[in-house]
Amino acid sequence: MTGDRTLAAAGMIVIYASIIGFTDNYVRVIAAEAGLWQFHATRTAMAMAILVLALRPLGLRLGAHNLRAVVARSAIHGCAMVIYFGALAFLPVALVAAGLFTAPIFVLLIERFAYGSRIGPVRILAVALGFAGVILVLGPEAMQGASLPALLPIAAGALYAMGNIATRRWCPQESAETLLAGFFLALGIAGVIGMLVLTVAPLPVPLGTDGFLMRGPVWPNQAFWVWTFVQAAGSLLGVGLMVRAYQIADATRVSVIEYTILPASAAWSWVIWGEVLSPIAVLGMAMIVAAGIWIALKAEAKA
Repeated sequence: MTGDRTLAAAGMIVIYASIIGFTDNYVRVIAAEAGLWQFHATRTAMAMAILVLALRPLGLRLGAHNLRAVVARSAIHGCAMVIYFGALAFLPVALVAAGLFTAPIFVLLIERFAYGSRIGPVRILAVALGFAGVILVLGPEAMQGASLPALLPIAAGALYAMGNIATRRWCPQESAETLLAGFFLALGIAGVIGMLVLTVAPLPVPLGTDGFLMRGPVWPNQAFWVWTFVQAAGSLLGVGLMVRAYQIADATRVSVIEYTILPASAAWSWVIWGEVLSPIAVLGMAMIVAAGIWIALKAEAKA
């Protein structure tokens, strides 16, 4: 296993959050025109094409040291993202996001009880501070609507945590591009299956973004192609940095720093769409950033 370099991982996560926060703000443009499954399949095709073209110029490699571990990790992360995006079809965005951001809590629990890792009070307090900040940013509606379907985002958070732990525990010797390819292929396969099912058994589809989950393959407009390509290119770089961060630093530390994706998304929402956060939400963002900085600096001081 590689050495722990938390500050380097923190820098990678901040760049990742900035990129993904920007690209994810345009999912609403994609969702108004096409479906979730076509988006996943198309984005995977674009991402794999970019990755293949970059192999020789950048000296990248796609061979796996442990193919079984790569496939298992890809399946876990792919399921997490399918559940996450699928839940958006019938649950409030705030509730879905709050569920996914339970991942650092699951990281702590899995590391402690599955791997016997010692979890100090600093990490526990950082997780609590960061999650409290998430709740403030999302607003009180994030704590409402408790029901069986509302457990789906929490399941996505648990799977996401498992995938992040697997990145370091199972795949420390794999290249970032190998894990990237596995991640995109898992989502692409899910997208193709979803398109086939909805072609054979189409559902009534509401107009606009409400039909994102139920919409089968369509012939989309130019905006879909442009922003799906931006998603593919941005995700390759951003997720690649995230993968590398989990390879070089402890998952319980990186998962807390990953909270910064929420304030990054909110900042881009303000820049792009003019959506303004409340003072309480700004306080929550400050708490999220403080949790990430606190755990990163504390970890580096012990290195």
